Amino acid sequence: MNHDNSRSLYDRALSVSPGGVNSSVRAIRPFPFFIERGDGGSIIDADGNRYLDFVMGYGPLLLGHDMPESVRAAVQTRASDGPMYGAPTEVGVELAEFITRHVSGVEMLRFVNSGTEATVSAVRLARGHTGRDKIVVMQGGYHGAQESTLVEGSGSDTRPSSPGIPENFAEHTIAVPFNDEQALRQVFEAQGEEIAAVMTEPLLANYGIVLPEDGYLETIREITDAYGSLLIFDEVITGFRVGGLQCAQGKFGVTPDITTFAKVIGGGFPVGAIGGRAEIIENFTPAGEVFQSGTFSGHPVTMAAGLETLRYAAENDVYDHVNALGDQLRSGLTDIVADHAPQYTVVGTDSIFKILFTRTGPDGGDSQCKAGCRQNPDCSRYDHCPKDGADIAQAETERWERLFWPAMKDQGVFLTPNQFESQFISNAHTEEDIEQLLEAYKQALS
Repeated sequence: MNHDNSRSLYDRALSVSPGGVNSSVRAIRPFPFFIERGDGGSIIDADGNRYLDFVMGYGPLLLGHDMPESVRAAVQTRASDGPMYGAPTEVGVELAEFITRHVSGVEMLRFVNSGTEATVSAVRLARGHTGRDKIVVMQGGYHGAQESTLVEGSGSDTRPSSPGIPENFAEHTIAVPFNDEQALRQVFEAQGEEIAAVMTEPLLANYGIVLPEDGYLETIREITDAYGSLLIFDEVITGFRVGGLQCAQGKFGVTPDITTFAKVIGGGFPVGAIGGRAEIIENFTPAGEVFQSGTFSGHPVTMAAGLETLRYAAENDVYDHVNALGDQLRSGLTDIVADHAPQYTVVGTDSIFKILFTRTGPDGGDSQCKAGCRQNPDCSRYDHCPKDGADIAQAETERWERLFWPAMKDQGVFLTPNQFESQFISNAHTEEDIEQLLEAYKQALS
């Protein structure tokens, strides 16, 4: 493939942007390819190279790059009516009504502009509602670029994971391993009266894809209830992608007190939201005293795109399509791994997927779950499959990034560029696309 234009653009970008990118994850080595446009389930770069796209904007593009006519018309109409007003709009009310109607844990919600803004506001809300300062997060979990959760360490022995964050932010954050019931109980036994909330993804979707073990989410719900703490589900990635219209909380049957959203609910435009029980959400100003505000919150173009995207998904069997492709893909990957890399682990659910380059496992690959690891205690691979963020960190991350990812790119497949982020299927993808993707995996892993 020719990449002269991308190389030139990157050279220019290095002079005006730190690292030549606007998000650090885009800093692909030796340089990123710059995208000119999307086309259904594919993207075309500045040099005219076409790639099957399974990044899908890191999740928001449930419908793919081509907006259905109803979505396109709504976006164009809103944009032509005026970009924004600094005042409420009916379409924002309609999107809020749609979400509250379908998600069990959401009675009210406040729109913001990003997943980070949503999680920042959710933590502030939990602290304001409970009058407590400490929060519990999962080791390796990611909740956006906010000071309270950018920590590393274990238990109360945490420290900021980035320069620029004062040490005392980490003093209020407790980190425990995902799927470790005992560690969670010990933390609450020691400090439960000080803990405002547990914040977790229902499944680790930004750190390798790790599903909860049977009963784990229920245990978090039980413990937070017992100590008067709140349970926050970060559904920025899983919301309206895992579990369909009921989201992951409906799929797993556990209702949180607060839910954060982004990605899919904006239909490809910048968005975030904090939802939950009315008595909690009403603590936000102006109804309550917990400050939250934003110039672009509830932007009418975003609200229109999100509403029509969700309506289209509800009315056109989108989830049946993308989830069936997900099963087809993960089943095919399981067969490929069994033949070429039996120590690796296929993970994912619904329309998200990944192969984790785990280092150990049974010699026989036929013991893998058929369509992605399900944390089944009766599985012969159970002790080898990742259970938490530390297990993901021990995978062959350099092999994935430096050898596997470029090999897939050379075959015209765009995947998330490291071992950690999820990969996504869209409604624009076809069975033929999945077969092409499987063939690329087979070649790259041979």
